Amino acid sequence: MGFFTKKKAAEPLVYDREKEYPVLHCSICNGEQVAGFKNRDTGHFREITLIRTQAELDTFMKQCGISEITKEY
Repeated sequence: MGFFTKKKAAEPLVYDREKEYPVLHCSICNGEQVAGFKNRDTGHFREITLIRTQAELDTFMKQCGISEITKEY
């Protein structure tokens, strides 16, 4: 295993669509955005990745198979 390895293609994210939905947590103070999944029953947020650019958000949405994402502050 070396330091310089090729990046693997982005695999689809696996989540239970009946129990969870993709959401973007946004900070009012510093503008930080974290993408993840929120449980419909408990409201628990499962953090997946930090979003810094629009390209990262587009990649996350493509992996989830969605065209829109909800923002929560």
